Amino acid sequence: MSGADWGLALSVFLACGVEAVEALTIVLAVGTARSWSSAMAGVGAATLTLAATIAALGPALTSLPIDTLRVLVGGFLLVFGLQWLRKAVLRAAGLKATHDELATFVEETGAALGAGARAQGTRLDGYAFAVSFKGVLLEGLEVAFIVLSLGGGQRHVGLAAAAAGAAVVVVVAAGIAVRAPLARVPENTIKFAVGVMLSSFGMFWGAEGAGASWPGGDVALLAIIPFMLVTATAMARALRAEAIGA
Repeated sequence: MSGADWGLALSVFLACGVEAVEALTIVLAVGTARSWSSAMAGVGAATLTLAATIAALGPALTSLPIDTLRVLVGGFLLVFGLQWLRKAVLRAAGLKATHDELATFVEETGAALGAGARAQGTRLDGYAFAVSFKGVLLEGLEVAFIVLSLGGGQRHVGLAAAAAGAAVVVVVAAGIAVRAPLARVPENTIKFAVGVMLSSFGMFWGAEGAGASWPGGDVALLAIIPFMLVTATAMARALRAEAIGA
C-alpha cells in the first residue's frame, strides 16, 4: 500500500475506534443495569439499520465523478475534522473538560437504574433496547460517514471498511475482556490526532477536486499533516498560556 493508503487506514481506525469506545460505554451501562438481552437486541437492530443505510448511500456516493467526489468529501472532512480539532485544542488548553468514559458509564448506569421497571409480562426491556439502539446508531452513523467519505475520496471504501471493522473488533474484544468501560484509552489524545488527520485529508482532497495540483502528489500529505499538527499544538499552547495569564 502507498503512504496515502496507510494514512487513510490509520485515520479510519483511530476515528472509528473512538466512536466504538463511546458506543461500548453506553451498551455496557444499560446492559449491566437493566438487561443484557435487550441491550444486545438494540445493538442488533442498530447494526441492521446501519447496514441498510450504507447499502443505500454507498453506491450513490462512489459513483460520482472523482473530482466532484473529492470536492464534496474534502468539504465534509474539513468541517467534520475541524470540529473534532477545535474541541481537542480547547481540551488540550484546559478550556474544555476532557471526555471521561468512566464518568459517562456512571451517569448512564444511574439513569438506567432510575428508569421505570419493564412492563410485566414482557421479555424486552424497552429502556435498555432504546438507549442501546440510539447509542450504537448515532455512533455508527459517524463511523459510516468516516468510512464512506475517507474511503470514497480515494476509491478505497473496502480498505476504509476493513480498518473500521478492525477498530470495532479491537474495542469490543477489549471491552469483553475487561468487562468495564475503556477509561484508560487516551481518547482525547486520539481525538486530537483524528482531527488533524481528517482536516489534512479534507484540505488535500478538496484542493485536488477543485483542480489544484499538490507538489509530489500524495507525498504532499507528509507535509500537510505535520503542518496541521504543529499549528493545532501551537494554538493549544497559546490558549493555555493566555488562560493561565488571565
